[in-house]
Amino acid sequence: MKQRFLTPVFLVLIAAACSQSAFAQATVRGLCTDVEGKPITGAVVHLADVDTGRKYDLKTNNKGEYFSLGIAAGKYNASLLKDSKELFHFNGVQVGADEVVLDFDLKKALAATGGITAEQMKAQQEQNEKAAKENLTVKTLNEKLAAAKQLGDAGDLDGAVKTLTEATQMDASRDILWAQLGYYTLGASAKQTDSAAKSKGYEDAISDYQKALDLKQRALDADPSKKTPEANKVLASYYNNLGKAAASDGKTDEAVKAYNQAIQLDPASAAMSYFNLGATLTNANLKNDPEMRKAAVEAFDKAIAADPTKADAYYWKGTNLIGAATLQGDKMVAPSGTAEAFQKYLDLAPTGPHAEEAKSMLTALGAKVETSYGTKKPKK
Repeated sequence: MKQRFLTPVFLVLIAAACSQSAFAQATVRGLCTDVEGKPITGAVVHLADVDTGRKYDLKTNNKGEYFSLGIAAGKYNASLLKDSKELFHFNGVQVGADEVVLDFDLKKALAATGGITAEQMKAQQEQNEKAAKENLTVKTLNEKLAAAKQLGDAGDLDGAVKTLTEATQMDASRDILWAQLGYYTLGASAKQTDSAAKSKGYEDAISDYQKALDLKQRALDADPSKKTPEANKVLASYYNNLGKAAASDGKTDEAVKAYNQAIQLDPASAAMSYFNLGATLTNANLKNDPEMRKAAVEAFDKAIAADPTKADAYYWKGTNLIGAATLQGDKMVAPSGTAEAFQKYLDLAPTGPHAEEAKSMLTALGAKVETSYGTKKPKK
């Protein structure tokens, strides 16, 4: 008969032990004083059990005291709140069967933290956490940029586009990501054999560069101290590439506007933008419009003035001038400066990609062809 009752008694004893642990309660009290030692009235001591989530709010009286008899045993984070703002906190306060005295002495706490208030400490902690998160994000994005460059250098432009698209999905607020995405998208689009896919790629590149410009401009407007010559150089490079993308898509007016913006922002480095402007007008002038041809020549002249060593600017200037040539009998008569432009190209690039065309033009004009390799008389 005794054996028959051993198991039930054992089970009851276990249940009783668990019940005693779960329902043990303690007294928690304390005094709350400010940095001048005065009582903090009308405040709340907030207790939160780190294991169970159980919470208690204990109010301070007109002496700054708080008191409670029924706090369940456990480990608590304790915060002193005034008008919903945290003044100080303790972590890992152990509450057991004995009375717990937990004073919030802000004068002592302030001295221990070197004069930093709890609110300032919390703000500093949040700032540190934000900085750590930002550093991790920047590290990841830099890895994406490096991977895209490696793919691009290896000729895998589509892979570079995919990698940078992932980067913009992670963080769409970085102008450099959109600018680099536009660069590789433009390059990949130029290799497309399907005209619709090519045009779509150019439109995507335009959109990418426009996003880069908008983000950069907003950042500068938000902090005028950042509007430096270096920042203008960055904006100018974005506008120059936007113009190239627009020109590739046949949007001549948009391209011209973008190049002019780049020139205005960074006059010291305007040679490239002037050259691209002249090239865009040249390529778009399918009907040999004299006004467009004149504008192209002016753009190449400005590119030459900014960089007298840019050989291609002389060649394309001469090509546009040839467009205004007339025939007098069987002789071609071109505007003044045409032969000089082709000759200057040969001086700078005697074996350049347009050397043979330049020589042919000089021959057609009846001018001597001179290069660094000697002088050749024109054929009759």
